[in-house]
Amino acid sequence: MKHPISRRQALGTLGAAAAALAVPAVQAQAWPAKPVTLIVPFPAGGGTDTFARPLSAQLTKQMGKQVIIDNRGGAGGTLGATVASKAAGDGYTFFMGGLHHAIAPSMYPKLDYDLERDFIPVGLISSVPQVIVVNPQRVPVNDLKGLLDYLRKNPGKLNYASAGNGSAHHLAGELFKLQTRTDLSHIPYKGAGPALQDLVGGQVDLMFDGLGSSASHIKGGRIKALAVASAQRAPGFETVPTTAEGGLASYQMSTWYALWAVKGTPKDVVAAMQAELKKALNSEELRTQWHNLGTNTPDLYGTDFGAFVSSEIRRWAEVVKSSGAKLD
Repeated sequence: MKHPISRRQALGTLGAAAAALAVPAVQAQAWPAKPVTLIVPFPAGGGTDTFARPLSAQLTKQMGKQVIIDNRGGAGGTLGATVASKAAGDGYTFFMGGLHHAIAPSMYPKLDYDLERDFIPVGLISSVPQVIVVNPQRVPVNDLKGLLDYLRKNPGKLNYASAGNGSAHHLAGELFKLQTRTDLSHIPYKGAGPALQDLVGGQVDLMFDGLGSSASHIKGGRIKALAVASAQRAPGFETVPTTAEGGLASYQMSTWYALWAVKGTPKDVVAAMQAELKKALNSEELRTQWHNLGTNTPDLYGTDFGAFVSSEIRRWAEVVKSSGAKLD
C-alpha cells in the first residue's frame, strides 16, 4: 500500500531537487569557465615571453583551465598593448607588459591606448637588471672596462640591437651612450627574441638586455655578459660583475614585467586572478625558475602596483627628455 506524501514533504522534495539543479548552474558561472588568453606584446624568445610561458603553465596547473599565450609583437610592444586594450573586459583576456609600456608614452607621439586608463593593474611578475652582453666573436673584450676602451678607440664601429624603438633596450643603449660619451648605432627589431637571435648569430655586436631573456645564452656561452646594471650582483649570476665594479656606478637599470586585466573586467575576477598570481609566484616551481633567470620573487599587487606604474611613467618621461632618445 502506497503511503500518501504530505504537502510539506512534497515541497521539501521539490526544493531539494531545485537546489541540486541550481548547484551546477552556479558552478558553471565560476571563473574561469573556459581558457584564458594572455596577450604578450613581443615575439617568442624575448624577456616578456621568457617569464610569460612558465607563468602561464603554472596558472594553467592551478586554475584547471588553460592559459593561452597570444604573441602580438611590433612597434616596441605597443601593438600588442593596443590589441589587448580593445579586448572585451569579460575576464578572459589579460595583458602581460612591462617597463617598455611605461616608457612608450614618452617615446611615441600618439598611442591608441592609455596604460593607466585602459587597463587594471593586477601585479608585478618580475624585475631583473639589464645586462650588457656582446657577441664574443665580434667584440674582442672581456669586461666593461675593455668595452669602454674599445668604443673610445673605435667610435661608431659597433652597433647594438633592441626590442624596438622606444623599448627598454633602446633607452638603455641611449643612456649608456649619454653617460659614457661613446658612439653606438641603434638597430631596432620587432622584439628581444629576434634581436637576441641575431646577436647570437653574429649579425649584431651587443645588446642592453633584460637578464631573463639572455640567461640561457649566457650560460650556454653563446654570448658574453660584461656587467649587470645594478648595485648588487644578480641571483644565479654571481660571477657577472656589476656596472659599478666596472667603473660605471651611475649606470643602473632594471626591466620589470607585470600583469594587467582589461578595462571592464569584473572586480571579483581581477581579485581571483590576483590571488592566482600570488599563489603562482610563491610556488616552488616559479621561485626556482625566477632565480635561474636572475630575479627574485616580487611582492607588489593591485593599487600599490598601479601607483608604481604611474611613478615609472613620470620617471621615464624625465629620462627620455634628458637623454635625448628618439625614434629611428
